[in-house]
Amino acid sequence: MDSFTTNAAIKEVRDKYMAKGTASGTDAYVSHAKGAVITDVEGNEYIDFAGGIAVMNVGHSHPKVVKAIQDQAEKFTHTCFMVSPYDSAVKLSQKLCEAVPGDSPKAAMFVNSGAEAVENAVKIARYYTQKQGIIAFDGAFHGRTLMGMTLTSKVKPYKFGLGPFAPEVYRMPFANCYRCPFNQEYPGCKVQCADHLEHIFINTVAAEQTAAVLVEPVQGEGGFIAPPKEYFQKLKAICEKNNVLLIADEIQSGMGRTGHMFAMEHYGIEADITTVAKSLAAGMPLSAVVGKKEIMDAVHPSGIGGTYGGNPICCEAALAVFDIFESENLLEKAVELGVTLDNRFKRLQGKFSIIGDVRGLGPMIAMELVKDRQEKTPAADETKALVNIVLSEACLYWPVVPTAM
Repeated sequence: MDSFTTNAAIKEVRDKYMAKGTASGTDAYVSHAKGAVITDVEGNEYIDFAGGIAVMNVGHSHPKVVKAIQDQAEKFTHTCFMVSPYDSAVKLSQKLCEAVPGDSPKAAMFVNSGAEAVENAVKIARYYTQKQGIIAFDGAFHGRTLMGMTLTSKVKPYKFGLGPFAPEVYRMPFANCYRCPFNQEYPGCKVQCADHLEHIFINTVAAEQTAAVLVEPVQGEGGFIAPPKEYFQKLKAICEKNNVLLIADEIQSGMGRTGHMFAMEHYGIEADITTVAKSLAAGMPLSAVVGKKEIMDAVHPSGIGGTYGGNPICCEAALAVFDIFESENLLEKAVELGVTLDNRFKRLQGKFSIIGDVRGLGPMIAMELVKDRQEKTPAADETKALVNIVLSEACLYWPVVPTAM
């Protein structure tokens, strides 16, 4: 292990012993990280634009998170909350129930990953409604477990050759205004894409058989697509009319990612169930399902849970995250960052015709590259070339100190 001092040396051993399926986007191996800066084993420094896939909203190794982890590790690391409970999980439940949008009384349960949160949200929705159907969306990403893969839209690399998949999952188009699936223009379209849910209930799966509609407030893997405000208002109204639950997958869009603690606040909508993970515990494996108390409490005792769910170290890290959001005004900073990014991206769009669209909510924002703006033909080759340039310079991260050319 002493030879692990260069990226190449580590990669050589990795290629020999680690499964190829666990691919990485870069061959720069991390030595340590602080705030927004990552340092690899060779001492190269990079600004981290990935954040462990939207996990490090409070930054790497924040002192309050580090101290919370250290203090809890000295007390105990695990008892299993279902066997011997502890107060940090209870405190965190209160924090989450108060933070998730809506005035309804809520309850929470903890597991370990985003995919587990989605799986449990589906289980709870089915139990409460005594119906089986789940409607997901084109462009969605909900995880890599069996149910997660089934709900996820993109075939390669996430689903290819890994079936068969779970039954009773149906799909409908998402509100992608830049590439409208109904060839309409907003706002003249009157958000026809939301009304399509009524069509689904007639032609695909009956509302009487549908437990829930599962949706990301802003699609992450799908391309940072944020629907118009009216979209979720219509979707929620249709769900309520047909006794179908609305599940908001806030795994990527939650915990301040869009300038609100949860993205559904932008739309003024209270989901029936919300999934939370990623930046919840600053890199510690923790996720949660938060829902209306009537729905969450419907499941019989021990019907949901898991050995490591709500691990005490993870819960203390998450409580520190909430403290950081409050004491350092992170939501206000996120709003400011979102405005800055939006302005700069749009200035670039005005200068470079290859930028077809700038979209998102707050700092959860993206640019889409196209060959021509009229046809909106994806600029796949140009995008790959740009990625290769960035990789050659900084292994997916822009260097703080430029390397020698």
